[in-house]
Parts: sequence; C-alpha cells; structure tokens
Amino acid sequence: MNFLTDYKLPIGALSKSFVDWLTTNLDVLFDLIATILSASINAMLFVLQGPFLKGTALEPFYPLLMIALFSLFAWFMRRSIGVVVFTFLGLLLIYNQGYWKETMETLALVLAAAGVSMVIGVPVGIACARRPWLYTAVRPVLDLMQTIPTFVYLIPALILFGLGMVPGLIATVIFAIPAPIRLTRLGIISTPPSLVEAAVAFGATPSQVLRKVELPFATPQIMAGLTQTIMLSLSMVVIAALVGASGLGVPVVRALNTVNIARGFEAGLCIVILAIILDRIFRIPGMGDDA
Repeated sequence: MNFLTDYKLPIGALSKSFVDWLTTNLDVLFDLIATILSASINAMLFVLQGPFLKGTALEPFYPLLMIALFSLFAWFMRRSIGVVVFTFLGLLLIYNQGYWKETMETLALVLAAAGVSMVIGVPVGIACARRPWLYTAVRPVLDLMQTIPTFVYLIPALILFGLGMVPGLIATVIFAIPAPIRLTRLGIISTPPSLVEAAVAFGATPSQVLRKVELPFATPQIMAGLTQTIMLSLSMVVIAALVGASGLGVPVVRALNTVNIARGFEAGLCIVILAIILDRIFRIPGMGDDA
C-alpha cells in the first residue's frame, strides 16, 4: 500500500467544483463581460474592415485607405521613414496575399488584449511597487499565469464564455498581463531616490510624486511592457483559433490539419509582418534598436 498515491489530493475535483460554482452563480457577470468585450472587438472591426462599404464600388479601396492611415500613424509615432516604408510595404504584401480580413481580425484581438492588459496591469504594477508585500503575494500568481499550459485555462474560459473571440481574448490576457505588471513595477522602483526626495522636499504629495516623477521616469519600461504584451498576444493567435477566435490563427490551424505548407507559410509570414510593424510603431527611443 502506497500512502502517497492511495490518498490523492482532490486538486482536479476542487478546480472543477470551483468552475461549476462560477458557472452557476456568476453566469450573469460572465455574460456581461463577454458582451462588453465582444462589442469592443466588433467596434474595432467596424473601423478596420469597413463593413459599411460592403457591396459598394468603394469596398476594394478601403484596405488601401487603411494601409495609408496605418503608414501615417507610423510616421506620427516614430518619425522614421524606414518604419513608415516597412509598414506600408508589409501591409501591402498582406493585402496582396489575400489575408487582409484575417489580419484585421487578429489586430483587433491583439489591440483588445493589449488594452485590457495595460488597463489592469499598470495600476497593479504601481500598487506592487508601492507595497512590496503585495508583490510578494502576486509574484507566484504571475509565475503561474505565464508557465501553466495555455490549454489548461482555455477549458474554463471556453465553459464560462463559449466559443468565439472572447475566450481567446481572455486566454490571451491571462498569458500577457504579467508583462505590464512586472515592467511597470520595475520602472517605478527604478526611479532614483534623489528625484523622489527632491519632489517631497518641495511639498509634492504622493500622488504628485507618482504622476510627475515616477511615471515619467518609468515610461520606457511601461512602453516596453506594452510591446511585450503585443508580442505575447500575437503568440497566442493560433491557440485562440482553437476556441473559435477568428484571425490569422484559423488558416494556420487549417494548414496544419491539411499539411498545407504554402498556406501555413503565408499566414505565418503575415503574423510576423504584423508583429514587426506593431513592435516598431510602439517602440520608443531608448528601448533598443530603432531600425
């Protein structure tokens, strides 16, 4: 008789009971969250894809207009001809390959995941920087979120939110949110004590020290957290497709199922191009190579 194996701790049973309790008692809350997130993604797709032009003579020109707008946005953010040219040619290549619709769906999912991660992650990172005991408590959770196999929390996400973009978004946020929390905290605690002491000596309140000293100093780290969140979100594109999320992950999964090398390479290249464009646009000077 083996005591250790005969008396198994009911970890799996407890987790199942917890998910069942959430499904039974908080279904209204999860439906509300799903509605809000779905509406946000649909609003972005309305702008990115221009469904209001469907069936009109202007429909084929809308992607070209969006490519031009993305190029202008790249210039506004970076003031770099190289970034603008790569953005223009990269998006033009995606359109040429016939993956524009899927790319915009992926972009909407990534932007939504990055937005949710930053809205939650930055305040939590600030709180962790101000309260070391809180970071001590949060750090194991962050480690768990980034190391646990994605398919483990895809199962409850699928049960709670159903098929579609929302469970893919939730899984993406769970995987990506540790980056902005960690990097925001790192930026805040890296603020030189002399700057904080000088601000306090001149009568600054804790909130003023945060807004006028610590956050400006931590901006490069916070932006690094944003770019890391975007890259981590893009790495979840294929996995999100397995729970019904549309985008570039769908052709990749189909190519895998049919061993279609050409289609898989095309869709994968589109993901790479989109990742490079977003990284270059949101990367600020001082974060590394600006080429």
